[in-house]
Amino acid sequence: MVSKEEIQNNNLVQINEQLRANLVNKTAGIEIGDYIRLSYRIVEGDKERIQNFEGVVIARSGSEKNLNATMTLRRSNLGYSVERVFPCFSPKIEAIEKLKKAKVRRAKLYFLRDLKGKKARLKERI
Repeated sequence: MVSKEEIQNNNLVQINEQLRANLVNKTAGIEIGDYIRLSYRIVEGDKERIQNFEGVVIARSGSEKNLNATMTLRRSNLGYSVERVFPCFSPKIEAIEKLKKAKVRRAKLYFLRDLKGKKARLKERI
């Protein structure tokens, strides 16, 4: 005999599989060290607009199939640096454009936090 809890768990698993099939990972092909432009939909009151965020991908967490996967972008401008974490499967991501690729030998580029100016540049990969 099947209990009510098992039926609910099976239903939840089926719903998760359907959601995963419908969602698209727009960050596929983006690697650590890439310089990207990410267009993100922002809602302010009843208005909606698209804001671009350009920066270096310094970290990724979660696998390509994980619904909770995130990536961290870092942007430096006029001596101030801003880091922002974006969910990979977010429906608010409009587009991602890869501008440059960098040659890196680390999985996380947290050392860039301590560097400023020209020292914070990465070697470009062709």
